[in-house]
Amino acid sequence: MNVLKVAIVGLSLISANTLVRADVITDWNNTAMGVMKAVNVAGNPWTRSMALVNVSMSDAVNSVQNRYSRYMPELPSDPNASAEGAAAAAAREILMRQYPGQKARIDAAFAETMQTIPDNSARAAGIDLGEKVAGAIFTERQSDATNMPDTYRPLTTPGVWVPTTPPLFPQYATAKPWGMDSASQFRPAPPPALNGALYARDYNETREMGGVKSMKRTEAQSDAVRFWTQANLGPAWFQAARQASARRSLPVAESARAFALMSMALANCFIVDWDAKFQYNFWRPITAIRNGDQDGNDATERDAGWQPLNTTPMHPEYPAQAAINAGAARGVLEAVFGNGTESFTASDTSDARLSRQFTSFAQMAQEHKEVRIWGGIHFRNSLEVGEAMGRKIADHLVANYIKPTR
Repeated sequence: MNVLKVAIVGLSLISANTLVRADVITDWNNTAMGVMKAVNVAGNPWTRSMALVNVSMSDAVNSVQNRYSRYMPELPSDPNASAEGAAAAAAREILMRQYPGQKARIDAAFAETMQTIPDNSARAAGIDLGEKVAGAIFTERQSDATNMPDTYRPLTTPGVWVPTTPPLFPQYATAKPWGMDSASQFRPAPPPALNGALYARDYNETREMGGVKSMKRTEAQSDAVRFWTQANLGPAWFQAARQASARRSLPVAESARAFALMSMALANCFIVDWDAKFQYNFWRPITAIRNGDQDGNDATERDAGWQPLNTTPMHPEYPAQAAINAGAARGVLEAVFGNGTESFTASDTSDARLSRQFTSFAQMAQEHKEVRIWGGIHFRNSLEVGEAMGRKIADHLVANYIKPTR
């Protein structure tokens, strides 16, 4: 049986206006996602790699066309080079440096791109330029501290048990963001007090809606939870961007800008969020609800056997990662494409027949957030705070990076 009963199954249900036009930027985004899927890269490192690829392509294109400012303005330029050749070479260089075991896949994608570009001096110059740009950006990001050793210390008292699986990528809490002063630049205020009305509101909502045996969660909501796995959280936004870009037939520089800004924003989400998460170390619903008699709040009833529908991620609850992603991606895409009707389809990365359709970036962002309550792994305040953080990231990047040069 198909567990996504609200999913769209079959090509007959895919609207013609979601079909996408191939271009060098979207093609290499798909290649990058395929490469990382093949080697099981997800979460924090996934967003970092996508930012490396897309920022390198944007800088490579604008080293030829000079339509938008570059992330690294001191890079060489060549107005006589092929912008498409530069973008493809930049993406290939980044992927080869990170995933050399995927050389055959990467080379095949590059050969396919080269078939669409005339074999002349402009193409050769573009390849050379793209490789130099990517090499410079890759080198610059080697000092971002994302590859520092995991030295997370699970604080406890002697004799008291703590989870023995280390948290996911704790070093990102002190990593260098893209185009921001520090990981703490948009750090929020602390989570709500356990004895307050706001916490009680959130506690009871998640307890009632997010439990595996919830009687209030609808079947459609459960289906949405199952679709929005970690594997789909990032790729869904790239699918939305690709379809919006294709519908407008964006030129290469404009397409590169959209993907670079969104990639930078999503990569930053995993840095500013980890900074806040490990600053506050707020407990997850499964811990909170099973200890509802220990929080000093008369409005939170303990549920000793409560379990969430979703598996609880191995990092603190506050603020919600999904909400920061949703706010950041929506903020960038609305800045680039507007906030009106935008029909698109988000497809499961493992089974393209399983899809969800949306009519705006805002609608997808809202579902992207709500599933974390329906799945029992977050509280609403964490979602609201996270979304606001994501919007700040998007606004900051749009205002300060990859700006029109004329």
